[in-house]
Amino acid sequence: MSKKAAVVPVPVRHVIWFGWKLAVFLSFALCFCALLRLHFSPEISSPTNYLSRARWRSRIPRYNNFNGAPKIAFLFLARFNLPLDFLWSSFFKNADTANFSIYIHSAPGFVFDESTSRTHFFYNRQLTDSIQVAWGESSMIEAERLLLANALEDPANQRFVLLSDSCVPLYNFSYIYRYLMASPRSFVDSFLDSKDGRYHPKMSPAIPRNKWRKGSQWISLIRNHAEAVVDDEVVLPVFKKFCKRRPPLDTSKGKLNNKLQKQHNCIPDEHYVPTLFAMSGLEGEIEQRSLTYTLWNQSATKMDNKAWHPVTFNYADVSPNRLREIKDINHIYYESESRTEWCRVNTTSVPCFLFARKFSRGAAMRLLSEGVVAPFAASSLLGNLS
Repeated sequence: MSKKAAVVPVPVRHVIWFGWKLAVFLSFALCFCALLRLHFSPEISSPTNYLSRARWRSRIPRYNNFNGAPKIAFLFLARFNLPLDFLWSSFFKNADTANFSIYIHSAPGFVFDESTSRTHFFYNRQLTDSIQVAWGESSMIEAERLLLANALEDPANQRFVLLSDSCVPLYNFSYIYRYLMASPRSFVDSFLDSKDGRYHPKMSPAIPRNKWRKGSQWISLIRNHAEAVVDDEVVLPVFKKFCKRRPPLDTSKGKLNNKLQKQHNCIPDEHYVPTLFAMSGLEGEIEQRSLTYTLWNQSATKMDNKAWHPVTFNYADVSPNRLREIKDINHIYYESESRTEWCRVNTTSVPCFLFARKFSRGAAMRLLSEGVVAPFAASSLLGNLS
């Protein structure tokens, strides 16, 4: 018979020593993984990272019952300068400066002064922490959040209106101020689109499919809704990862172009705020419409570069009759939902739109000369544009 080998017992101190080394190794491994995640996470390296959001939250006064004169914060999202500044100058000139403030997000380093703007209202109103913005990218919504964050530093700002560099007011300041202050709700275009293919399945479960919304980028917010946008730490990271614009068609790339065109296509600025509000349970607190009128070129040709782009209004397009047609719009029909949104402030029927885009300089000059935003003398136009 073979003799069984004797089992040598392992000393307890060796077991303890091995366990301690294993614990130390696992601790180092976890720390290393955490550092890698911090280093490679786009959320941390972006201009609107968690640290900057914490900075925003710490510096934003949270006054729920502000008792002073409320102001409208006009938030301009510009490429460089504001080409329609002469029209806005007339608009603000007839307003009490205690009732409004101005913030401009332009290209980093661009300064509004005597050499770049015709009106003192825009001097030095640019953000000092602006970022480079690309159309159809998440940088667009990051720029919007920067505008809101800066405007929220002033507790007097109680309404926040986002405008493009081609937007024009359709009424004088007094009418727009009374319209916005009379409503306790935000104005956010928001609707379901069953034919919309921009939702990425990988957004779930962070953003469920039934919370996905579409709408105009041009919003008007009350203060607590502006804070909700700036405070968001859930929806934005998902958008940055999965909601990206498909590269434009470039036939010179041949087969590579065909491959690029098969990529998922998503325009963040048309979905972010309405989706965020749906996720946050705020849809019941908003008017689901925009205050900015846009006429869309609905080309039926998919290869047409102008398909589904906003039409630019030129001088001949803004006759008194055309302007009256826009101002007389009192409801909006959402075909995808078979829903009619009647335009009201509280229970009073009102015009749907306070602003319009995209207006050329010629069209803006016509608005100015016809006294749409303020009484106007033709001689001042020549002096203003010299």
